[in-house]
Amino acid sequence: MVITWLWYLHIYSYHRHSLVSDEHTIKLTMPPIKFALLVLLILSIHSQSLSLQHPAINPLLHRLDSLRPTSSVQESAAKGLLHRLIPTHSHSFEFSIISKDVCGGSSCFIIENYDGSRETGLEIVIKGTTGVEIASGLHWYLKYKCNAHVSWDKTGGIQIASVPLPGHLPRLEYSKRILIRRPVPWNYYQNVVTSSYSYVWWGWERWEREIDWMALQGVNLPLAFTGQEAIWLKVFKRFNISKEDLDDYFGGPAFLAWARMGNLHAWGGPLSKNWLSDQLILQKQILSRMLELGMTPVLPSFSGNVPSALRKIYPAANITRLDNWNTVDGDTRWCCTYLLNPSDPLFIKIGEAFIKQQIEEYGEITNIYNCDTFNENTPPTSEPEYISSLGAAVYKAMSRGNKNAVWLMQGWLFSSDSEFWKPPQMKALLHSVPFGKMIVLDLFADVKPIWNTSAQFYGTPYIWCMLHNFGGNIEMYGTLDSISSGPVDARVSENSTMVGVGMCMEGIEHNPVVYELMSEMAFRDEKVDVQKWLKSYARRRYMKQNDKVDAAWEILYHTVYNCTDGVADHNTDFIVKLPDWDPSSSSLHGTDTYMISTDTHETKRRFLFEDNTSDLPKAHLWYSTKEVIKALRLFLEAGDDLFGSLTYRYDMVDLTRQVLSKLANKVYMDAVTAFVRKDIESLRRLSEKFLELIKDIDVLLASDDNFLLGTWLESAKKLARNSDERKQYEWNARTQVTMWYDSKGVNQSMLHDYANKFWSGLLEDYYLPRATMYFDELLKSLEDKKKLEIEKWRREWITMSHKWQQSSSEVYPVKAKGDALAISRHLLRKYFT
Repeated sequence: MVITWLWYLHIYSYHRHSLVSDEHTIKLTMPPIKFALLVLLILSIHSQSLSLQHPAINPLLHRLDSLRPTSSVQESAAKGLLHRLIPTHSHSFEFSIISKDVCGGSSCFIIENYDGSRETGLEIVIKGTTGVEIASGLHWYLKYKCNAHVSWDKTGGIQIASVPLPGHLPRLEYSKRILIRRPVPWNYYQNVVTSSYSYVWWGWERWEREIDWMALQGVNLPLAFTGQEAIWLKVFKRFNISKEDLDDYFGGPAFLAWARMGNLHAWGGPLSKNWLSDQLILQKQILSRMLELGMTPVLPSFSGNVPSALRKIYPAANITRLDNWNTVDGDTRWCCTYLLNPSDPLFIKIGEAFIKQQIEEYGEITNIYNCDTFNENTPPTSEPEYISSLGAAVYKAMSRGNKNAVWLMQGWLFSSDSEFWKPPQMKALLHSVPFGKMIVLDLFADVKPIWNTSAQFYGTPYIWCMLHNFGGNIEMYGTLDSISSGPVDARVSENSTMVGVGMCMEGIEHNPVVYELMSEMAFRDEKVDVQKWLKSYARRRYMKQNDKVDAAWEILYHTVYNCTDGVADHNTDFIVKLPDWDPSSSSLHGTDTYMISTDTHETKRRFLFEDNTSDLPKAHLWYSTKEVIKALRLFLEAGDDLFGSLTYRYDMVDLTRQVLSKLANKVYMDAVTAFVRKDIESLRRLSEKFLELIKDIDVLLASDDNFLLGTWLESAKKLARNSDERKQYEWNARTQVTMWYDSKGVNQSMLHDYANKFWSGLLEDYYLPRATMYFDELLKSLEDKKKLEIEKWRREWITMSHKWQQSSSEVYPVKAKGDALAISRHLLRKYFT
């Protein structure tokens, strides 16, 4: 008897296989009884190996399992997701929750044929250890059996036209089933600033789609930070802090992430009672759905950031005023926040109250809490004993509120302030809490991992994370080879303490190929053949196979999506971040330097992996532009065949934008070189070309719904309950993507353009006039034979920026116009004939 069995086999002494789809199978020929005994033996060995693999967190995993809702609740939630995803097939799938014992002690999903009566309409059975596993199994089946594709709406959306009609779904081969096990327990999601860069203007409708996306991608450990200000309002009231006091403490809606971290206060605020109550209601909806699907939300905890008023009420408390964080002149209206020392008894009282208030509001739904007290807040001394006492105090505040609390900490501080956090200091912090009570996020493991230089965080469990994006910038960028191998290398390394994978981008809704592959690594036991995977990805994403597109993706894989230079890819293309630079003060020797990285004056935490060896402006370029132009040609040649696909249109517009924006960088450098050489005619011609590129890219972006400024602004205004809120929210939305923080006179914000966006409307009305003013001053300087008045330009454009930020008269489109394919082809011919 030949039994074909799909399995995720992990036996120490003989077979080792990684099975990623039903075309990879193990064929065993033996009597059924012997086969059954072998299965039991494998499950027993694997279950024991899992216990040995994660001894520190096994008690936590068991507790979290006990907090999940009943099987029927999770099955119902998975069915609701199915109905929203593909309502025509609501009755085609049967879902059921199974024990981890069925999967050898780990989380898994199983896909099988339904062999009962066809009259029920059922065709496929998907079993999983939680609702998330069921959703992941559904996604796996739709992806690898039906060639369907799931993407964010703003990156092209869901493509399910390839799914056969009910009654005709592909069956698995006879006697076969698909079983996929998680090699590590967790798939973490979000950065502490994603809530401001991406989620800030979302209501429940958009959140529901995001949670569906998370479940389909296998996310089971999401950050859940929405609405915490309403909790703080109740907590601080117990300490005699009023709502008026907190108006100076909370940031505005688009800047809450940094107020929570103690970087700023009051900027963009105050928060209205409507905002506070609406966000708390929204948080309860978010948590409810996450829990129904079997996710474990990560809630916030107290990091020591306190309102100024607390000093007056508790004058003996050990409260320190922090240094200036990126204001232009230390303006105390929003800089220099207050930190309550963790060693102060009041720290533990406030921390305990905050945890307990969340439990009162939401119930006991999790044991995992995020805290980043030391993120950009360097301790006053490097003495290990002192650092250990601080860490112990932070954890004590958590555990007083929840005796089973586990501290989840971003490991970014070990990179951003590596001069302070040497091995003795790292060990002191990581070992300051009981073993198994801390989990570290290796936040930038895709580029600069810490696990391999810190003895696996000195025995502390950690999650291998991909950071990938800064500021929600729009840039085609990725490290696919690192993503496809890094988590596996880390997991199988000697004495590994890895317990999960994660996606920690600052902003979402871009580069869908990167996030789909990274999500799959939560279920991959071996490294991925990226070249082969990309062919499958392109076929699914565009709903058909196309040789031209395959060839284009082959190029993109080896260029745009294979960055290996170790530079943090924060987009500083000169269109969206025009250098604040006087070229007459520098000597230019050619223009190749534009191909290096980015500029130098910004906050160190975002730019610690840069090339700062020159005073010339730099825009990150890590690939051959000629090769990527060739990829664009191939992509456009496939346009007549694929243009009906929204995902194709998104990728085509994004790739055209990428090519043109890199061309603009070179044009800019050529223009300032002409200025230094006092070549007026060349400067005029090149500056006109730079401005024309801005206009043309704006027209290109206007041809796709997903690159429009109007969507961002209208979503902000939609949350407002009255005209004052509408004005405030729009100012927050406009300011975040432009000046970001305070500016004064000729001093622009130190964070200007940090959250820059390639959006139609923003290019035409903000980036274009700024660049026009700049080049006008360069030309005037040469024509009048006078020194460049760089401060005059700064004053004019900062004034222009303030007016634009405060404006509410323009209503920007939320629907695309124009033929994207025709526009892209025209621009390729125009600039690259």
